[in-house]
Amino acid sequence: MSDLLKNVDSRTNLVGKNRLELLTFRLKGSQLFAINVFKVQEVQEVQKVPRFACLPKSNPVVVGVTTVRGETIAVIDLSLAVGRSAIPLDGDAVIIVTEYNRSLQAFVVGSVDGIVNLNWDEVMPPPAASGRDNFLTAITRVDGKIVEIIDVEKVLATVVHFDTRVSKELLEQDILEYSQGMEVLLVDDSRMAIEQASATLRELGLKVIVEMDGLKALRRLQQWRDEGIDVGKKLLMVITDAEMPEMDGYSLTTEIRKDPALKDLFVVLHTSLSGSFNHAMVKKVGCDGFLSKFQPDKMAEEVQARVKTIMLR
Repeated sequence: MSDLLKNVDSRTNLVGKNRLELLTFRLKGSQLFAINVFKVQEVQEVQKVPRFACLPKSNPVVVGVTTVRGETIAVIDLSLAVGRSAIPLDGDAVIIVTEYNRSLQAFVVGSVDGIVNLNWDEVMPPPAASGRDNFLTAITRVDGKIVEIIDVEKVLATVVHFDTRVSKELLEQDILEYSQGMEVLLVDDSRMAIEQASATLRELGLKVIVEMDGLKALRRLQQWRDEGIDVGKKLLMVITDAEMPEMDGYSLTTEIRKDPALKDLFVVLHTSLSGSFNHAMVKKVGCDGFLSKFQPDKMAEEVQARVKTIMLR
């Protein structure tokens, strides 16, 4: 199992080239699921992990806490979290330790298959018929088999409450009055992330335009350009996720910077990926800012700073 992620650092070379690696696994049954390898810290067999300690009154999908590399983390039964039956902990179950939004958590899965390397344009949004309540951000095919990519942000939102409200003491009324009705293009493949970010942006009086993948966002920007709209004046900013079907946020930013009519757009990367790597990628592709997800105060500060810059012109 340790060999599975042995050369995990090499995956950083894929980001910014519209490529990704997925860790594929099964819950119960033959259906393949996946999450982005970049968010995976390690994979361990349940039997080799320190025994889970129970948490009284915790969410039913949390099967306990354990210690990994000296840190205590919650253990979530991913099968239960997406509405399926529980995974037995006395069999061949595996935990996947991940980092999302600056925190570690472990997911129990039935088994891990391996790592696959794909282009983002091979990854499609889930079918509309799957409904709004599914726990998927995308689907793809590997060796002819459908792989369902889990919306981990939605899973975590069922376990941990994320407050979308901005601290009142941070709000600058003169800036908010000036920015009322300004437009923001929000690009994200997670409905949960869209709902949370939109709630914060609307609290700031902004109009939110949503696209659920980078390619659709780019086409919308190009459509406005072709209609003769000054997109730089129309939009206060573009806030984009990093990982999305068809075109990731890094590639979207690169395409924006290459277009003379769009190159001056203010672009902020908004992602659950953590660490200095993202800051390096922000600089490389030309983003104007970086925000970790589900930090409404940080988003408010970024928005107000941008508005203040416009006011001072």
